[in-house]
Amino acid sequence: MYVLGIETSCDETACAVVRDDGPAAADPARRIVSHSLFSQLREHAPYGGVVPEIASRAHIEHLDGLVAESLSAAGLKLADLDAIAATAGPGLIGGVMVGLTTAKTLAWATGKPLIAVNHLEGHALSVRLAADVPFPYLLLLVSGGHCQFVAVEGVGRYRRLGTTIDDAAGEAFDKTAKLLGLGYPGGPAIERLAKQGNAARFELPRPLWRKPGCDFSFSGLKTAVRLALESCGPAPSEQDRADLAASFQQTVMDVILDRARNAVAMFDGTYGAARKHFVVAGGVAANAALREGLVALAEKSGMHFTAPPMNLCTDNGAMIAWAGLERFRLGITDSLEAPARARWPLDPQAEARPGAGVKA
Repeated sequence: MYVLGIETSCDETACAVVRDDGPAAADPARRIVSHSLFSQLREHAPYGGVVPEIASRAHIEHLDGLVAESLSAAGLKLADLDAIAATAGPGLIGGVMVGLTTAKTLAWATGKPLIAVNHLEGHALSVRLAADVPFPYLLLLVSGGHCQFVAVEGVGRYRRLGTTIDDAAGEAFDKTAKLLGLGYPGGPAIERLAKQGNAARFELPRPLWRKPGCDFSFSGLKTAVRLALESCGPAPSEQDRADLAASFQQTVMDVILDRARNAVAMFDGTYGAARKHFVVAGGVAANAALREGLVALAEKSGMHFTAPPMNLCTDNGAMIAWAGLERFRLGITDSLEAPARARWPLDPQAEARPGAGVKA
């Protein structure tokens, strides 16, 4: 079974072909037949963040070529595919429309089934592309646009335990990096600079620290970083910047670990002995310090820590193709009228639950 996946929700134009070789082949090197990606970092770097119009234009310019490249690398033609999957949201609506419209066109022209994939489901299931992780499992999805804990009960079955009530962790990393003059993307830059700094120098606020539940808040932390930087005078030294980067990274890690302890308790209270895996996915999951802390927390809680390979943590076409394949195996397909969505929560009931947060 071969599925083509298209991802255009933000600033990565990606396309991949995955195949299903059965449960004995839990190896991404075998499951991912081909993967093509155009990174738009150079286009957005001068602006210190993603510019939606530029992202959409880049998707239009590069997507057709990436589809052809992926098929060629896989040694396949469109007729050889079993289904075509694409991100249908959430994300920057212009980019989502580019990818979804392309997938619809290919599906219509070939008569192949279309699978409209929730971008968050792509992240949620990406760990199963790399390992045979059974349901249910606890997922921490932490990226530039999303920060939430989700109980993954099955394909299409998600219960959100907590989310950010304002900004995502990845956004806080990017904004802090911009304040420190580190450029875009902010996560890797802050991680590098933090290695040279003293994390104990600046006392930064820990939003929702030791509060009930597992929601996040990072907007106040960004303001505190700006004030701390201003306290260093008109020309902060390189050591000032390194110390602030280290203090910021440590604070974010402390907050996430504090929220994770509550999430583990909530998950345990619902699923009990069935719980086995604590999964982390999303771009911020590539942060080595955060991973180390989450591994220790999982082990202390009696859970197996699992994460996709680094190249599957950031946005990619393989995770969309795999989510499409998992849905297709269950007979789930979509019509050519499937809408592009800027917002699309994994758990439709989450908005109605008190304390569940406000972001998709």
